[in-house]
Amino acid sequence: MEIPSISTYTAATVADSTGKTTAKDTTEKKQSTKTTSDKNNSGVIYEKSSKDTTTASKTNTKTSNTALIAKMKADSDSRISQLRSIVEQMMSKQGSAIGKADSIWSFLAGGNFTVDAATKAQAQADIADDGYWGVNQTSDRIVDFAKALAGNDSSKAEELLNAFKKGFSEATKSWGKSLPDISQRTYDAVIEKFDKWKNGEEE
Repeated sequence: MEIPSISTYTAATVADSTGKTTAKDTTEKKQSTKTTSDKNNSGVIYEKSSKDTTTASKTNTKTSNTALIAKMKADSDSRISQLRSIVEQMMSKQGSAIGKADSIWSFLAGGNFTVDAATKAQAQADIADDGYWGVNQTSDRIVDFAKALAGNDSSKAEELLNAFKKGFSEATKSWGKSLPDISQRTYDAVIEKFDKWKNGEEE
């Protein structure tokens, strides 16, 4: 019957030059083996914690949102600039000077202007249901922009909705009277989409 510890001890021994096994050799071999084993087992392995992953994820999301916000803002600025240019040309052709920025809106609100057939057709296409300035696309852009600003955190929906309402009120002041029907329908669509986002009812 073998005893495991003795078998291990025998296997670890080495013979000296006379072919005899010495206790000293065996002891040295055991110590050497232990030292090597300790070195092999003492290495440090770095494992990413969930905190590191969360931080990286938040950084990536923030970078992604920043890029999306910049893209959306650039697109909006470009479209507004295009619209402003059309209105300015129309005003200058009809002898109206452009004073402060709000004068464009009060000019349009007054309705005392004429437009050529091409401009009218383009405007009608832009404010159609599926147009860039139509109710659906405009309300989607407003809510998508809010989500990007909030990092899609619906707990911030109310705060951003209040900012939208304030902006709508300012736009009404610039217009000088109640905004056109399409603006009110867009306002209602934005409120509805904010509520769905806030309550987790989005499709």
